[in-house]
Amino acid sequence: MRGTGAGVLCVGLLVMLAVEGAGAGGKIGERLAMALASGAGQDQFTVWIHFTDKGPAGLAKTVRQDLVSPLSLRRRLNVLPADRALDFDDLPVESSYVDWLLARGIEIRQRSKWFNAVSTSVTAVQIQEIASLTFVREVELLYRMQKDARFQVEQPPPSSTEGLRKVDSPLALDYGASLPQVSLIRIPEVHATGNTGQGVIVGVFDNGFRLPAHESIDSLKIIATYDFVDHKTSVVPNNPSPSTGAHGIYTLSALSGYAPGQLIGPAYGASFILARTENDSSETPVEEDNWIAAIEWADSIGVQVASTSLGYLTYDPPYKSWTWQDMNGHTTKISLAATMAARKGIVVLNSAGNNYAVADTNINTLNAPADADSILAVGAVTPEGARAAFSSVGPTTSNPRRIKPDIMATGTSIYCASPTVTTGYVYVQGTSLSCPLAAGVAAMMLQAVPTATPMQVIEALRNTASQASRPDNRMGWGVINAVRAIDYLKNPVPPDPLPSSIALEQNYPNPFNPSTRIPYDVPAPGTVTLRIYDILGQEVRTLVDETRAGGRYTSIWDGTSTSGMRVATGVYIYRLEISSDGGGRTVLSRKMVLVK
Repeated sequence: MRGTGAGVLCVGLLVMLAVEGAGAGGKIGERLAMALASGAGQDQFTVWIHFTDKGPAGLAKTVRQDLVSPLSLRRRLNVLPADRALDFDDLPVESSYVDWLLARGIEIRQRSKWFNAVSTSVTAVQIQEIASLTFVREVELLYRMQKDARFQVEQPPPSSTEGLRKVDSPLALDYGASLPQVSLIRIPEVHATGNTGQGVIVGVFDNGFRLPAHESIDSLKIIATYDFVDHKTSVVPNNPSPSTGAHGIYTLSALSGYAPGQLIGPAYGASFILARTENDSSETPVEEDNWIAAIEWADSIGVQVASTSLGYLTYDPPYKSWTWQDMNGHTTKISLAATMAARKGIVVLNSAGNNYAVADTNINTLNAPADADSILAVGAVTPEGARAAFSSVGPTTSNPRRIKPDIMATGTSIYCASPTVTTGYVYVQGTSLSCPLAAGVAAMMLQAVPTATPMQVIEALRNTASQASRPDNRMGWGVINAVRAIDYLKNPVPPDPLPSSIALEQNYPNPFNPSTRIPYDVPAPGTVTLRIYDILGQEVRTLVDETRAGGRYTSIWDGTSTSGMRVATGVYIYRLEISSDGGGRTVLSRKMVLVK
């Protein structure tokens, strides 16, 4: 996977002649030129070296089928005609070009066949020499990006999970304390049909997998592993620190754990490719080339679903970091790679990020590659379905702007495997956890319909989510519904038409504890308010007070007052008021019961 720099290799006449007489003008990228001009005391610059072609094989336009696995080829044929299933992107980087670098002691970090480039660290003098080569198209700065790692352990694992289990459950499986996180997105009903994602290949890219012997994941079908940071087969980090590689255990167990009575994830029957793409062993920022190398590797094996719970926005000084304006899907290389993977038939899911802060509604708080086109950016909600306060928002800055996040899944109070104790469990929160849960649903969808394309999976998840008729940049198309998404994929239907009249439906469940859903219909744009009152007519909580487009809506009340205090057992009234743009006003109300 990586050049060692050992030995001086013979190079062809093509390479030797290229050094002579070729100028470097115009080949040094804008960002690298700025870095070189600033100096900043740097001895080495980490760069992408882009080549002009792929050598004789590229000139002959010969692409062998054995460059990818039969599984990869089969997946691609779902989205591409047979004569385009393999193309120039699948040819390896021309070895004689790489040999020229190795012969001069330049160590190769990663090779990217999709971008026809290699990444490496070189001096300013070497940059000028490399840019003078005729087979080099461009030398550009490789951004070293900081991850968004703001997840946290919410509380220690309980001494016993007995009180958290569903009593007298009609479910075939005992989900233990993980039931709330999977029940919101309707995983148990899909499991009851025998669908556990079996036969589907899922790739999980993370900071390593500290404890593969954990009881909830030790029986998983792992078909390939690789550490793109330390270049070894094992994805257990070399650093013995318990926190190094913990994140991968959290995400993998949420997606696919199987320990009845404790934890059961959506796709525990799938097959897995595990890649370590992030180095959190030190303060050194993460580089984009690790993830790009991993997605190319997984593609060639035949991955169908890729789940990444990492996001990147800032990088090392003295260079200016990415900003929200750069989240357009085509600025960062990692976002471009994610889009390319989707176009090759891979369902790509990425955490939206945990960066939300009150800001102008036109400013996004996304991380790359969540801004990429044709992939699913996943935000987080509570087990009751309310948006998590930290979950990043869109839109992208592309033209036209795209709604982000795309979908939401449970992302708080997620019961995960411990990264240090083989029988231990912890609670974790973040879009880091909502992404693998959604990826598990995508795997179940492909188990049900193996020929489905990424766009068909995206369409099914969006059009069956909780706010499909009114997507926005806070929750996208809403909370996913695994049952409805699979049904839609089997029998696609157009989105629900706009309701013909105003309606306020009975809340469910009713009686309820701790939360309930309130459905209502808005036939045309207007100002909508939805308030909760106690039996004496005193206002308890305002759930909605804003202008909304026509559509079918559902609001969630978690049994708390405006001040955040839990309210008492009793009868409550919920009142819907709609003032249409045409001047009409309608008021409807119903009763509900809170029981503790």
